[in-house]
Formats: sequence, structure tokens, C-alpha cells
Amino acid sequence: MRIACVLGPMFEDSEFRLPYEAFKQAGHEVTVIGLEAGAQLQGSKGRETATVERTFGQVSPEQFDALLIPGGSSPDKLRAHDEAVAFTRSFMDAGKPVFAICHGPQLLLTADSYKEHRMTAWTTVLEDLRKAGADVVDEEVVVDRNLVTSRKPDDIPAFIRESLKVIEGVAAAG
Repeated sequence: MRIACVLGPMFEDSEFRLPYEAFKQAGHEVTVIGLEAGAQLQGSKGRETATVERTFGQVSPEQFDALLIPGGSSPDKLRAHDEAVAFTRSFMDAGKPVFAICHGPQLLLTADSYKEHRMTAWTTVLEDLRKAGADVVDEEVVVDRNLVTSRKPDDIPAFIRESLKVIEGVAAAG
């Protein structure tokens, strides 16, 4: 599968690196998409860097089978840009797999793509989603059809496990 990873500055290091590596190890192609091609993005803890391979203007959602939204400050920075919001919304509208951890659902909130999905997120984001009328729970990982969400770095193993199951299910059905 081809997975788009939307990434902005100050992403949470492990929430990017661990799923990214797990998806690649499982044989999937992961492309880092951001605001400026070639930009070197720094993780919030300073342990990871990532290079933006393509901008939102250089790709279309149709080129990808799934979407990864790591947490940290990255989703909040990306949701200020219409092209990032539209890109995210298109995956939800198409029913493609979307994997959002920690602050990742902030992009879903701005894209107005959280309704009718059960989800979890970082504590402060969970409260924002709740106030916006989302069906939220405080659980390690929540799978609701195409959407997989988790709360924090401690949840990464469950997040990866369930994301890979969703990918396998889509591949088997396709």
C-alpha cells in the first residue's frame, strides 16, 4: 500500500518514526508530505528529523491508499493550511484508512471529518473533540471502520498493531 504521512514542524518523534518504520518493514511505501519539499523537519524532542518528500500541491489523495497523521505540534501547524486540511478530508470522505495519534485528530477536527466516528486523542484534543460533538473515549486505541486513533506515545504498539490490521483488511478486500 501507498501511505501518505502528513508532517509539519515539531512532530512527536516516536509517533512519526515508529509507525513509519513499522509500515515500511511491513512492505508499504510511505511518503512524507508537507508544506515545503526538501524541508528538514525536526521532532519536538530533537531525536528525529524527517525530510518532506512532496508538497500537498505535488500529490493528490488518489495516489495513496492510506493516511498517517503523527502527533506533536505538527497537526496544529498543518491545519492552518487549506491544502493540508483538504488532503486530510479527502481520505475520510473516500473511506480510506486514516491513522491519527495524539494531536493528529486536530487535522480531522479542522477538516470537519470527525463526526460519526468513535475516536480517542491526547487529553486536550479529546476535550476539543468532545465539545465539537465527537464520540470520544479515553482508550489506548480505537478502531472505527477506516479510522484508527490513539492517545500518546505509550499507545504506539497498539496503534501500529491495529493500523496494520486495517491495512491488511483493506488489502484482502481489494
